[in-house]
Amino acid sequence: RFGMRMVGPNCMGVLNTSPAVGMNATFSPSSPPHGPVAIISQSGAIGQSILDLAGELGIGVCQFVSVGNKPDVSGNDLLQYWNQDPEVHVILMYLESFGNPRKFFRITRDLGRRKPIFVVKAGRTAAGARAAASHTAALSGTDLAADALLAQAGVLRAQTVEELFDYAMAFPRLPLPRGNRVAIVSNAGGPAIILTDACESAGLSVTELTPETQRAVRERVPDEAVVRNPVDLIASATATTYRDVLTLVLQDPGVDAVIASFIPPLGIQAKDVADAIVAAAATRKDIPLVAVLMGRQGVSAGMRRLMEAGIPGYMFPESAARALAALNRYRTWLARPEGTEQTFPADKERVDTILAAAQAAGRERLTEAEALAVLDAYGIPTAPWRAARTAEEAMLAAAQVGYPVVLKVMSDQIVHKSDVGGVVLDLKTVDEVREGYARLVRRVRERTGVDVREVLVQRMLPGGRETIVGMTRDPRVGPLLMFGLGGVFVEAMKDVVFRVHPLTDVDAHEMIREVRGFAILEGMRGETSVHLVGLEEVLQRASQLVGDHEALLEMDINPLVAFPDQVAALDARFRIAR
Repeated sequence: RFGMRMVGPNCMGVLNTSPAVGMNATFSPSSPPHGPVAIISQSGAIGQSILDLAGELGIGVCQFVSVGNKPDVSGNDLLQYWNQDPEVHVILMYLESFGNPRKFFRITRDLGRRKPIFVVKAGRTAAGARAAASHTAALSGTDLAADALLAQAGVLRAQTVEELFDYAMAFPRLPLPRGNRVAIVSNAGGPAIILTDACESAGLSVTELTPETQRAVRERVPDEAVVRNPVDLIASATATTYRDVLTLVLQDPGVDAVIASFIPPLGIQAKDVADAIVAAAATRKDIPLVAVLMGRQGVSAGMRRLMEAGIPGYMFPESAARALAALNRYRTWLARPEGTEQTFPADKERVDTILAAAQAAGRERLTEAEALAVLDAYGIPTAPWRAARTAEEAMLAAAQVGYPVVLKVMSDQIVHKSDVGGVVLDLKTVDEVREGYARLVRRVRERTGVDVREVLVQRMLPGGRETIVGMTRDPRVGPLLMFGLGGVFVEAMKDVVFRVHPLTDVDAHEMIREVRGFAILEGMRGETSVHLVGLEEVLQRASQLVGDHEALLEMDINPLVAFPDQVAALDARFRIAR
């Protein structure tokens, strides 16, 4: 009643290293040095480990909070508090769950533009699988929802606590790179190759140094050395060689970041090389430089020297590559426009009527005709179609939509039409439509026992690239929109991207380009690109649709076929709330 806030219960306490406070109200026997990092942990044991590691690695921590059961103070409360705290520059989080994921999204999307936020989110796997009527629901999961939420909010996700500290060592100490071009300077070929692979795998580019830089480096190294990038100084390289070569590489206009790698040979001390790295870094404080000191002999002294100078030192090449990649991702996020949520003309009342009729009939799925009508109401292009209940109606509908046509069975008892022979393709004449209708009805009855008469008659659109736009509702996060390669390959390839509703124009643009098969859409070997702008608009219209109608639980627009000049939905499936 006095307005006192409570952290916990069931937590390991709180810590504030500020000289004005100096409080260690945790079970930890030691306290890390004071610095710009704030930490949240939902696990007391992991929190203890984080504090120990921070002290060992020399990472300065200003505040640490083990939140425990969170009946009062939550992680979101702390984020809002740290948003106003000038001592906090970087935030690390170990999470097992989101208390209020939508609020977390709103807070971090704003806070992350001023203070980088890193999260280890536990619970990546789900025990068991749930049956789902749509591809989107089958492919989604709690972890995908977390991935989508964190990506849109600009929060960088670490897969392990080790990665979390790889990032924490770099971010308070280094400037952001200007781009993704990395130079590597090493005294051994093996580590240089591993670093190159790790950088390229993380989205960094190990490009050649300029001819001028290569000539200047060549003058300072033996003939056996490699000067292109990665630069291999060979094992005889001295501390002076490191200092001179790193200084030259840092001046190269094509270099945005540098990794100095060293493994101690006989007669050369890690501390001396660390001194050389520090001296070179002082010549270009606007270029991030990290070091990899491998081996055991004398390395600890070198690491201490690097930490004292504010240069991140890592034991393994992959850690250095991850840290620079994270710096570059954060730079990209800061440069990313926030985007706008578009509103398109739509017939909301028509969709309300369709949903109400299906619910009144006790159905949990829309027929395909109803599904396509929903898309039409929101301006999502569809291939011309008509519903038919007899062979004669089907023949008339074919003349109206234009040949060639496809016939598709319509029944809320059949989810995947092609699995039961419920699709007849490429019908070019009236007689083919008559015979195709009879064949479809007979085949479905034989395979399912369902006596279906209603079919969808739709114009065939040959060619194009098949994609999918989908939606499922996560119980905590809300609607998740999906884009990927479509048709029968969506489950086999699982090349899909999720984002949290609502989508902005920037979200839609990025989703399409993040699928692994984007080159197929963009055009390969001289092929024309599909209508990417049209795909982006469909995603935004679909976002508006699911936002307007909470009764829509799952959606698949599959295939959504993309041509160079248009896109068109050939099939759609909706599961609705009863």
